[in-house]
Amino acid sequence: MRIDFSPSRRSTVGAEWELALVDRRSGELTSVAQQVLDAVRPPGKLEHPRIKQELLLNTVEIITGVCSTVAEIGEDLAGSLAEVREVTDPLGVELFSAGTHPFSTWYQQKVTDKERYAKLIDRTQWWGRQMLIYGVHVHVGIDHRDKVLPILDALLHFAPHLQALSASSPYWGGEATGYASNRALMFQQLPTAGLPFQFSDWSELESYVDDMFVTGVIDHFSEIRWDIRPAPHFGTIEMRVCDGLPTLEEVMAIAALTQCLVDDFSARLDEGETLPTMPPWHVQENKWRAARYGMDAIIILDAAGNERLVTEDLDDLLERLEPVAKQLDCARELRGVETIMRYGASYQRQRAVAREHNGSLKAVVASLIAEMRDGIPKD
Repeated sequence: MRIDFSPSRRSTVGAEWELALVDRRSGELTSVAQQVLDAVRPPGKLEHPRIKQELLLNTVEIITGVCSTVAEIGEDLAGSLAEVREVTDPLGVELFSAGTHPFSTWYQQKVTDKERYAKLIDRTQWWGRQMLIYGVHVHVGIDHRDKVLPILDALLHFAPHLQALSASSPYWGGEATGYASNRALMFQQLPTAGLPFQFSDWSELESYVDDMFVTGVIDHFSEIRWDIRPAPHFGTIEMRVCDGLPTLEEVMAIAALTQCLVDDFSARLDEGETLPTMPPWHVQENKWRAARYGMDAIIILDAAGNERLVTEDLDDLLERLEPVAKQLDCARELRGVETIMRYGASYQRQRAVAREHNGSLKAVVASLIAEMRDGIPKD
């Protein structure tokens, strides 16, 4: 099967942010997405260009256009967020984003009435119905198809960094899971989800996709739900590692980190460098460690098995990427990674709220709602 890749201008960037809809009084998820989508849809249009439906009726997704800078992402998302709030505020509905809702239960949620969602649930059954999860995706433009797979493989070194920074799902169905990101391990239960395979060239990817079509595993390339994947139609690499992020500042920080990493790898390929790869078993172990321990994860750095605390490695990474960030005009947004490290990833902030309120997960939801409105608390 031939997979055409439409090259993009190098290191353009875009983001997708999944938002939960919750009742203002109870903090429970509420299935009003269709009402919201109908209200924001422009006259004469089938849908809003930036505000989209998702699998569950308790969710809307806001997406950006193709942006040159991360600052543009922030402006785009803020505008869509304001449009959604014009509808949800009068309804008594609040918004938040995290990897999971701390206490709402999956079996009470309604699935969006659309054929592709019905097919997914019919095939995946119990695991599909469990997908009460939220994420953030970042696209970065690639200017040549032959760069895609080497950059994807190199990015796997930094998947645990991105997972730890974004981890925001320590609770599931009212229980403390002991994981920083329960979402990471939930989502990989779906067919074709989880860590990507590592291919040596584009023809191997085409053979894999052809096998998936022939055997009936997928009907469309987008049904390959890897944590990091090519997006051939957009001409991007799509980073899908992250849990839902509660604040726009965190979304922009993660977008900046992703853009800088991809641009750095792209430049190194232009200079004739061979990018490093990681054995798949190390990549798999790193994912589990980051999901379990978050910012306290000790990750494997290379094929030799050297290890380091993820936050220490992030310190050096940010220093190395500083010139790249200046060139991409995202130095300020990249410093948002330091803010996350200083004030805690979302899972840490959620646990702190629960401790302060005698284990109340309703207080945790209230804190997530407040963070989306006001940003990371820094007092």
